[in-house]
Amino acid sequence: MQINQIKETCLYIKDLEKARDFYHGKLGLPVITHAPEKLIFFRSGSSVLLCFNPDFSEGQDVPPPHFAHGKQHIAFEVPADDYDTAKEELKEKGIAITYEHEWPNGKLSAYFEDPEGHVLEIVPTGLWEKD
Repeated sequence: MQINQIKETCLYIKDLEKARDFYHGKLGLPVITHAPEKLIFFRSGSSVLLCFNPDFSEGQDVPPPHFAHGKQHIAFEVPADDYDTAKEELKEKGIAITYEHEWPNGKLSAYFEDPEGHVLEIVPTGLWEKD
């Protein structure tokens, strides 16, 4: 088996309207589908961000039940040349950068949170590339 990439990433969020306001309204991710109180899915480049209400997804039969509680983490890649601009855009939209990390290759990444408290990150293209 050859795995090309992670196609979907899932966060568990109880207030899906706040998720819509944040991920679509502030971060600009297009909405793919939305079932109030159950789920909302967003397009992120060639990937999909699935947001499920854990109260719904824990009890469903198909697909198999899944859920999580607590602070989950995902990172969004931005073009390396746009990293500083992306940080400024977050700040302009009232999203605080909670931490900025310098990696061994000298590249930076910035952490912030969504309304549910999930730890999000912006990383520049090439962060995980081999030198």
